[in-house]
Amino acid sequence: MFIAMNRFRVVPGHEEAFEAMWANRQGRLAEVPGYVEFHMLKGPKAADHSLYASHAVWETEAHFKAWTQSEQFRAAHARAGESKVQYLSGPHFEGFEVIIHEDRDGKRVDQAA
Repeated sequence: MFIAMNRFRVVPGHEEAFEAMWANRQGRLAEVPGYVEFHMLKGPKAADHSLYASHAVWETEAHFKAWTQSEQFRAAHARAGESKVQYLSGPHFEGFEVIIHEDRDGKRVDQAA
């Protein structure tokens, strides 16, 4: 498994617009092979920003990279520049290879390939 995360530092007062933008966005991930699930996370507030992170789970890093080159990716991000949301800085990407996965029953799934 591969987890792709983007961290967003949203300027105070723009949280509602940021959340609405994501809530009203047409999801295109499920149209692409290898997609598992997506979460938008709301984190702590600091004096100068509220932290959010998108969290997408993929079967493999190759599936994620294929998504970034897909027509669905271009369509999902086509209106990104139209947002009125202000950010402290642009999204910060972090990609993670899952090395240990434990399900809700405590069963560990071998991630070695």
